[in-house]
Amino acid sequence: MMQALHFIAPGRFEWREQKPLVLAAATDAIVRPLAVARCDLDLYIAAGVVKMRGPFAFGHECVAEVVDAGEAAGVQPGQRVIVPFQLSCGRCPACQRGHTGSCEAYPPLANFGLGGAPRTDYGGALSGAMHVPFADHMLVPLPEGLDPVAVASASDNIADGWRAVGPQLAARPGASVLVVGGLAQSVGLYAAGCAVAAGAGRVLYLDDDEDRRERAARLGAEVAPLALAEGRTPTDLFDIVVEAAGTAPALEFAIRSAARNAVLTSVAIHLDRLTPVPLTEAYYRGLTFVTARVDSRAHLPAVVGCLACGHFHPEHVTHKVLPFAQAGEAMTNPGPKLVFVP
Repeated sequence: MMQALHFIAPGRFEWREQKPLVLAAATDAIVRPLAVARCDLDLYIAAGVVKMRGPFAFGHECVAEVVDAGEAAGVQPGQRVIVPFQLSCGRCPACQRGHTGSCEAYPPLANFGLGGAPRTDYGGALSGAMHVPFADHMLVPLPEGLDPVAVASASDNIADGWRAVGPQLAARPGASVLVVGGLAQSVGLYAAGCAVAAGAGRVLYLDDDEDRRERAARLGAEVAPLALAEGRTPTDLFDIVVEAAGTAPALEFAIRSAARNAVLTSVAIHLDRLTPVPLTEAYYRGLTFVTARVDSRAHLPAVVGCLACGHFHPEHVTHKVLPFAQAGEAMTNPGPKLVFVP
């Protein structure tokens, strides 16, 4: 009998028996996780900062191996794949428009390893196996030569970082990029690394955390302290801005750092429901402000291309690799990216 790690309450996890998984449709697949990454959000759920009600299977960033597949699943046993964390069918109008995080075939927030809303447990990646519906659409083959451990976060946090800079740089080659790092630890770092790999003219990463600054420098970014942003006047303006700090002062600083007609993407979850935003300044700058969950599956083909280019090194973000058995105890370990292996 296989087991799956379940979130019970903040600081409390349990390994529970996992029922055997079977194919329910010709488009289904069963996969075995090879490398599972801790999402930035997982840390705050485990620590009780973000309130979630257990129990539910945990873990939603993974690279896996196909162990069984229906005749129309589009994958074969033994194939290595990236498993998007959001469930999507690929067929509904929302998916066809690229909004795979809002698939009409599932309830809102239908995710692997995050409980779900309404309360539906679709299984988690920290387990012996995962059942993947619509595998012909969901699963993205992992290119040869990519290390599953290095790219374990591709299904969520790497995709989240890429979407904040990749499409923008495609529209404005050589544009300048500012990343304000913090709460969304790995997403901000991945955004900086993706921007460097995509040929940004300048990439500046600001963060008060020395370890994250060092990691951003290894990814090729220019780095400096953020000094908490409050009361600071930006000295430089940027074409593309990524706000990953999750605080009102950092968001205001990010907006004031935007050049005319810039695009600012907030990848952090602002837990204060009354976060002030200087909209007047944004209005006169012609700022495009994006705040939303990443549509993981829609972005993954481009993300895989960025990973395979050889210029982006997400392994510099990973601070520790541990066995599955230690996942529950290690989930609140500080640092930007934990990866668990069977």
